[in-house]
Amino acid sequence: MPEERKKLTVPDLAARKQAGEKVVMASIPDYPSAVWAERAGIDIAAVGDSLGMVSYGFPNTLPVTIDMMIAHAQAVRRGAPNCMIMVSMTYGSYATPEIGVANAVRLMKEGGADVVKMQGGREKAQIIRAIAEAGVPVMSHVGMCPHFVHQYGGFKLQGRSAAEAMRIVEDGIAIEQAGAIGFEIEAVPAPVAKAVDQAVKIFTFSIGAGPASCGQLLLAFDLLGVFDQFKPSSPSAMRRSPTSPWKRSVAMRPRCVTANSRIASTRTA
Repeated sequence: MPEERKKLTVPDLAARKQAGEKVVMASIPDYPSAVWAERAGIDIAAVGDSLGMVSYGFPNTLPVTIDMMIAHAQAVRRGAPNCMIMVSMTYGSYATPEIGVANAVRLMKEGGADVVKMQGGREKAQIIRAIAEAGVPVMSHVGMCPHFVHQYGGFKLQGRSAAEAMRIVEDGIAIEQAGAIGFEIEAVPAPVAKAVDQAVKIFTFSIGAGPASCGQLLLAFDLLGVFDQFKPSSPSAMRRSPTSPWKRSVAMRPRCVTANSRIASTRTA
């Protein structure tokens, strides 16, 4: 049995950001992968609503419910007691400050979350503030937010123009000012992600947005090669783009090689 280790805390996230120290993260949807994450020494196990796609076969994350997230969070907590557990709030579960606070509290009380994560920037500042003031450690999400997939016309890179890039930076600042402890940066050009990270003092992590953040979020099922149903619409274009989900799935593997290798080795252990 592995030795018990100290679980990452909310103050640790700010300290890691200040010290320039990276954290190791993975999106963990269920008990078996949580056990692997625990054995590998993962810092943060993210119970993301992407489980709707990888565990249920939904075309996007929108059908996932809070009750589903609570059940999966409980399983991950049992499998990874020494990982910080970050649980995603689902589409519609933070439509108003009142709804957001009620569901965030449920994820903490029933799901065993250490942190909850919603999506959105300036337009969600009031909701972020309400959840934070309710005593719930909350993060948010900028760049390509999967809950807005229909507004984008699909899962598309954001921040291509100077105006879009500035909007994303302003979203990050608004999230910090609202009282969040951190946020995710997804599917934006690497220079944009770097600008966002440098504009705030709080913890940031990214996926498909280059290395300039406190950590890279990788999906455990992608790392292990057990989910191959999602294909880029233009594989050749995705290969050319250093910020594409296809490219970062390959490029980011060496950055967490020790933890990733240990996760993979548990499949036959």
